[in-house]
Amino acid sequence: MTATSENVSIVIPAYNPDKKLVELVNELSAYSFKEIIIVNDGSDKQFKPIFDKVRFFTSCTLLTHPENLGKGQALKTAFSYYVENYQEGIGVVTADADGQHRPEDIKKIAQELVNKPANLILGARDFSKENIPARSRFGNILTQKATKLVSGLNVTDTQTGLRGIPREFAKQLLNVNGKRYEFEMKMILACKTYNRNISEFSIDTIYIDENESSHFNPIIDSIKIYYVFGKFLISSLLSFIVDIALFALFVFIFKAFMPVGFILLATVLARLLSSLFNFVINRKVVFKSYNNVKKRLVMYGALALILMAASAFGVHTVYHAIGSHEVLIKIVIDSILFLLSFYIQRNWVFNQSEVKVKKEVNYE
Repeated sequence: MTATSENVSIVIPAYNPDKKLVELVNELSAYSFKEIIIVNDGSDKQFKPIFDKVRFFTSCTLLTHPENLGKGQALKTAFSYYVENYQEGIGVVTADADGQHRPEDIKKIAQELVNKPANLILGARDFSKENIPARSRFGNILTQKATKLVSGLNVTDTQTGLRGIPREFAKQLLNVNGKRYEFEMKMILACKTYNRNISEFSIDTIYIDENESSHFNPIIDSIKIYYVFGKFLISSLLSFIVDIALFALFVFIFKAFMPVGFILLATVLARLLSSLFNFVINRKVVFKSYNNVKKRLVMYGALALILMAASAFGVHTVYHAIGSHEVLIKIVIDSILFLLSFYIQRNWVFNQSEVKVKKEVNYE
């Protein structure tokens, strides 16, 4: 039997929703979606009548959190239920409960998921329009730049709640940390880890009351995206500490019976072991790159040698050009090389795959 968008389930996380949720479910039911999973994320008691209305739709399954756990956790609750109960399903389409997604667009994303059942499908809004609230425009630009920095993925709309998610990817996302809005950011980043291409499709841009109902904080939630770069920074700091500690240890050991050359030997051994430590941390924790370990170790070693040579040559050249401030010169050059190292490790040494972002967006 040929799969259609009717074989895709709809997931709607809801916190203190109004009647627009009931209207949305009614319209989606008219599109013959057989399963609409609604998660009541600890809404206040006065909103119970809204959930009582949607639970009587035969297509609806209502899941309830006793307290507010955040949108990310609400999505994962729905994904867990879906994965367990729909083993032959194509996937799910997530939509917001506040009326910002037209049923026609939800149907469209569901059909695109059927057409591309391995891709993450994003419903992309047009932020160039004049009627876009400044808060939303700023938030999208900020998170877009942050996502590109830490992942290399050039996604048009990082905040969209309208997404088509393959069943297998929904299962994988249960292992991704994040309970609130940062989970949607990490979902995009997880495409690198799990080798998922991304397809973007244009949808209507709807904002109700200047998007005042949104719980997204562009500053705080964008900062959370930088966790990859933050882990890289911590990894580098820990490796520096290991390097210094090992250097001191080897100097203590070799100095007694090797008065000449003990510093050079201690330096080489300490740098070798601290680099190996840094490689393991970056591979397993920072970039989560699990395949081709030997190949990546060789690539990492080559990069370390090149950066070390670049540092020595750069400091030497600049120092002889100005004749002083060698320490300051080294700090500046090594800081630049640090950023370059992050970029190269992310895109070359530990790159899981070339994840493609296909933009099939035709804005008028």
